[in-house]
Amino acid sequence: MRASFCLTTCLLPVVLIFGLSHGIRAEECYMVVDSYSGRILLAHEAGQKRPVASLVKIATAVVTLDWAEASQTDLGSLAVVPVSAARMGGVNPMGLQPGDQISLRDALYSALLGSDNVAAQTLANHVGLEILKTRDAPGDTVQTFVNEMNQLSAALGMTRTRFINPHGLDLPSENGYSTAADMARLAIHAMRKPGFAFFVKQKERKISYLRGGKRLPFTVRNTNALLGQEDINGIKTGLTNLSGQCLAASSERKPMVEKLPEGRSLLTPRRLVCVVLDSTDRFARTLSLVREGWRYYEDWMARGAPVQDPARELLQVPPPR
Repeated sequence: MRASFCLTTCLLPVVLIFGLSHGIRAEECYMVVDSYSGRILLAHEAGQKRPVASLVKIATAVVTLDWAEASQTDLGSLAVVPVSAARMGGVNPMGLQPGDQISLRDALYSALLGSDNVAAQTLANHVGLEILKTRDAPGDTVQTFVNEMNQLSAALGMTRTRFINPHGLDLPSENGYSTAADMARLAIHAMRKPGFAFFVKQKERKISYLRGGKRLPFTVRNTNALLGQEDINGIKTGLTNLSGQCLAASSERKPMVEKLPEGRSLLTPRRLVCVVLDSTDRFARTLSLVREGWRYYEDWMARGAPVQDPARELLQVPPPR
């Protein structure tokens, strides 16, 4: 299913409708959208391709969770840290080494909360290997997993996205890319999954891994400093030299309750997704955008939630499969 939202030509009118054009760094891109209706509330350069650093790990987690559900694999199953992890740079909070073992669940916690690149690589290697086994075919395990990430993005209508690895690190040869609009699609889809939403709302988590048969404990702490502020309950930070500061955030409030005739009530769930790419201060910018987004949302709802041009005003995200 392809999205009807026009990425390159339809964002500027949205900004003009809602009037936010001040304090914008030239390179910065963002989008704030109502997760349930798809109503775009704020946007700037949201169709511009950018490296998105560890926001890539949102897709890594979703593919892992989807595979585990489809294959009926317990998240307590152990994965082996691959040899390729020794060649990686970036964040490795536990100091994982090739041959270490870690449960899929704890690898997800470390990848999503601690932005652990080795944990993301381990998930990709394990799931990719299992996929190849079911196909009875040779192949590169991590690339097989990345192919699944790109199939996910295609299914969500993320037409300006290309994933090339499961962690988001900058590479010397080539780098992947996405947009604020596409990452908003992915974030909305991911937060529809209760399991994913539970992971990313944790401020910290006690996990462990095995090295030489010995269990080693570790407390992973969430890199998202905004948890708990402005009703923010996720999602993921990102930072590399090429991407700058990135953040995908979810802000969820209690459903609106409308009394209907005959004693019935209508509940309207409320969740905003905010994606900021290439910011100089992702946390301050996200707080500002979330606050402004809620003001525009409340005004829009008070006016009866009008939509004059769905193709321009709504971000289409296919329902979960």
